[in-house]
Amino acid sequence: MKLNFTETVLRDANQSLVATRMPESDFENILDTINQAGYYSIECWGGATFDSCLRFLDEDPWDRLRKIKKRVTNSKLQMLLRGQNILGYRHYPDEVVRLFVKHSIMNGIDIMRIFDALNDLRNIEVAVDETLKCGAHAQGAICYTLSPIHSLENYVKLARDMESMGVHSICIKDMAGIMSPQEAFDLVTALKQNVNLPIVVHTHSTTGLGPMTLLKAVEAGADCIDTAISSFSGGTSQPATESLNYAFKQMGYDTGLREDVLRQINDFFKNVRSKYVETGLLDPLVLSTETDALIYQIPGGMLSNLFSQLRQQNALDRLDEVLAETPLVRKEMGYPPLVTPMSQMVGVQAVNNVLSGERYKNISKEVKAYLRGEYGQAPGEIDPDLFAMVMGDEQPITGRYAETLPSEFDQAKAKLAGIAENDEDVLSYLAFPQIAERFFRNRAEKRTNRVNYSIRRI
Repeated sequence: MKLNFTETVLRDANQSLVATRMPESDFENILDTINQAGYYSIECWGGATFDSCLRFLDEDPWDRLRKIKKRVTNSKLQMLLRGQNILGYRHYPDEVVRLFVKHSIMNGIDIMRIFDALNDLRNIEVAVDETLKCGAHAQGAICYTLSPIHSLENYVKLARDMESMGVHSICIKDMAGIMSPQEAFDLVTALKQNVNLPIVVHTHSTTGLGPMTLLKAVEAGADCIDTAISSFSGGTSQPATESLNYAFKQMGYDTGLREDVLRQINDFFKNVRSKYVETGLLDPLVLSTETDALIYQIPGGMLSNLFSQLRQQNALDRLDEVLAETPLVRKEMGYPPLVTPMSQMVGVQAVNNVLSGERYKNISKEVKAYLRGEYGQAPGEIDPDLFAMVMGDEQPITGRYAETLPSEFDQAKAKLAGIAENDEDVLSYLAFPQIAERFFRNRAEKRTNRVNYSIRRI
């Protein structure tokens, strides 16, 4: 029996544990070794990596991808794409979505894991279609959550609809680690009975359920699981690669992984982890087991960002209040799954509600756009009082919002004349305008300084 492993240390593991602050310099020397480990795929891009490269790490995310691709050739490179949101926090016109998918694949991505935060499949159809046209692997992702309106039947319908779109595989994306072993067994069993596609399972160790959940998922027929090398596993990250490889090999599965190479990879990242602990970048809190997450359902990346946000405001002592407020906000917003960008919207609103001393005194523009329907159809009914408070008599959008958006790429390219060096720069700008423009100017200034330094030396 074959079981594939996807390694997450270059994306979700470090996003969950250190808020995606791992620079290229901290992993470039291990890429050749990773290439020899036997992984099915390496999740190395997408999610928050793009934003973090530009905002915090002073790196070109496209260049980062190309460098990884050059050295990792034996495993597929994988990214997480937020459907019509791409990698940002708003919807983009179809033209931009298609260009972003095309250039991602051109620069090295083999597998596009595509999801919509609301499981509104209208918001992934363009990205899936372009992935198929470009000849890459389109993986549709179901955002797993628990609520009175999310059921096994609902998830099966989503999977069938994705199969009709033409995706090559389906991922169960359990962002908060709240899927129990039995729920995983039941869901994978139902999907295997109703669709003829490989099933991938992604979960986190936040609640302590992760390893057991993956075990039962594989027993039910899952074809691939997401894991993290052990020094970057556990807590809000994924279960450990080596432990699950050991267990499944004993059970007769062919994982294709080389234990000696995994040991080298882990030894390397032990040193990286130690450095992050010493600098305070890795907060021990995110390595602990949080069973309360079964109640508030906050995913790993969101949890670490909440810690950071409250610490910056000297309000970490109010974390428990924010965690208690989060499910209330989620219910009033129609039970959206807590995944980017919905996790940020709900989390920020919960923080605002607690710190301002008055619920919904301060409402972000993103929450207003969500209530208006710009992000798609809410899974459940939005609280009428909340909608009336924010939107008044305005009627919500019922159609596909992206179809109303004007073209953006040519206008942005013209604006960046003399600043953008290629179309990838333009796409970076469209995703994060102010941050990307600052990055471009800093890049140009550094090059000028290097030239001037060289001239002085001559």
